[in-house]
Amino acid sequence: FKPETDDMRAAPSLDVIRGLLEAGATVRAHDPVAMEAAREFYFHDEIEYAADEYVACEGADALVLVTEWLQYRRPDWGMVADGLSREIVFDGRNMFDPARMRALGFEYYSIGRGEVGPALSVAGGGRGRARDAVDDTDDLTKEAG
Repeated sequence: FKPETDDMRAAPSLDVIRGLLEAGATVRAHDPVAMEAAREFYFHDEIEYAADEYVACEGADALVLVTEWLQYRRPDWGMVADGLSREIVFDGRNMFDPARMRALGFEYYSIGRGEVGPALSVAGGGRGRARDAVDDTDDLTKEAG
């Protein structure tokens, strides 16, 4: 939804969620303040409403970021990776550095900048490196410019 507000008018998330629902996807969303507005005025019970951003990732095939809330700019990538069934991130706000996301093991799609590539495998059968990089998130965010 829109960052730092519950105003959802013309929010990109509305089109993204509608498109996913039309394609047959199950959508679980989180927003710190706009979930009640989403439920009441837009999606009712068509989507699931997660208690926090990490619950939204649990069992999901991918994470889609379409708002720039401050708490979404510095996630615990280990918790995100643990929750996702596949380490795939679609970043509609271009909040993260593509090369850094690849280094963390994510298949990262920065909308408007192109694909970074599949998650890197780790010796021992791990899906990627995000779980090992929990404390190394300072360099992940970059200013939009």
